[in-house]
Amino acid sequence: MNTRGGQRYVDLLVLGGVALLGLSAYLTWVRADPGGGRAVVELSGYDVTHAPATVALASAVATVVLRLAGTAMRRALCGLVALMGAVTCLVALRTRPPAAELATLRPQLSSVLADNVQTATGPAPWFALAGGIALVAAGLTGVLTAHRWHRPAARYERDGGGAGGAATGRDPALTAEDQWKAIDAGEDPTI
Repeated sequence: MNTRGGQRYVDLLVLGGVALLGLSAYLTWVRADPGGGRAVVELSGYDVTHAPATVALASAVATVVLRLAGTAMRRALCGLVALMGAVTCLVALRTRPPAAELATLRPQLSSVLADNVQTATGPAPWFALAGGIALVAAGLTGVLTAHRWHRPAARYERDGGGAGGAATGRDPALTAEDQWKAIDAGEDPTI
């Protein structure tokens, strides 16, 4: 894998995982039939658990921050993405709300109103599981390849070692007045 290959691979895996988790949050997670001719109630992944949507958002933010971080922070963030993926897999495999919990979510499913509530699992947990596996793969790949990724450009750092200050021997961020004078002289005070 070349220098950019690991980073692109992580980005694509996270993008795929986020898409699958977002899809699982809005697809049917549980379908409940209260019986007695009553309407079937469908609960989305977001109704049952907020985990897929939350993990998708956190993973997307972590991927953006990966572009700006150094190697140690990248490894830590990738480890966190892998951990979030593993938790998502557990949620996808173990979250099956019982009838009592469904009754708190939707009153029409209470045992008082419904004689026999039959539940069936929808497709959403499988999408959440696939998204979690993609995040685990992205996180582990990132941990193993973070040292080969491109580093952030030095010109974005404020320690005086950037392109403008070190090369010309002047401080690029003196005062607002000096910056305006530099602009009037046709110079760019930001470099």
